[in-house]
Amino acid sequence: MIVTTADRPSEATVAKARRIAGELSVPYKTRGRMTLRQIGAEMAEIRLFVVTDREVRYYEGQTDTPLFFHPSMAFVRVKRLRRGETDPLIMVSSCEEGDTIVDCTAGLASDSLVFAYAAGTSGQVTAIESERVLCALVREGLAVYESGLADVDAAMRRIQMVSMNHLDYLRQLPDQSVDVVYFDPMFRQPIHESSSIQPLRQLVNDSALSPEAVAEALRVARKTVVLKEHRHSEEFARLGFERRHLHSSKIAYGVIEVARTRE
Repeated sequence: MIVTTADRPSEATVAKARRIAGELSVPYKTRGRMTLRQIGAEMAEIRLFVVTDREVRYYEGQTDTPLFFHPSMAFVRVKRLRRGETDPLIMVSSCEEGDTIVDCTAGLASDSLVFAYAAGTSGQVTAIESERVLCALVREGLAVYESGLADVDAAMRRIQMVSMNHLDYLRQLPDQSVDVVYFDPMFRQPIHESSSIQPLRQLVNDSALSPEAVAEALRVARKTVVLKEHRHSEEFARLGFERRHLHSSKIAYGVIEVARTRE
């Protein structure tokens, strides 16, 4: 992979690009007057991480459609919360203001954003993403994206992205040290259908959730452990979650209420 910039970048953009290249241990290429295709051809590389003054973009292969951070449907869900309406994930997880949440499979951090808004300024959301490129792209996006709503932007800035295997992260946490642990290991249908984020297919970790990770989640959670999966998935039964359907939806949440398991 190569990190470069948009044409005519500012000094700050060049500095950011160099920092990201160092973080990912990949080459930085000065853009100059070259097109992205020319850079890719010259460097014999099909993966490009492009830093602009306003965002970062990831290109895979010969596609002209990059992957970049956007809150997408999470923005709609947060606006509903702002109006005093409910969100299914917040309801099933029993998330409240001030809660501490670990999102073990962050992806594009859509659910992390919903959690961050619901937990409020006194809450904390740690979003774990094992794939370093995706983690860097989302982290940089969360830091600069402007939704037009100050409280939503503040919720984005409160999310702490960590590039790490979620099992390793959970193992280092003390017992009952967070309120909610969340898993969304599946490759959701909206991602497959959206051409704007097609490159995500090459970035995500699609490994199945392990019983060991669930056991660690149960050890560190005070309130709930939640799994998001296809509505008819057998993963709920395999991993010990109580399936809770969502009406008119292809997905469901599985929940383990931790307090009950300790009684």
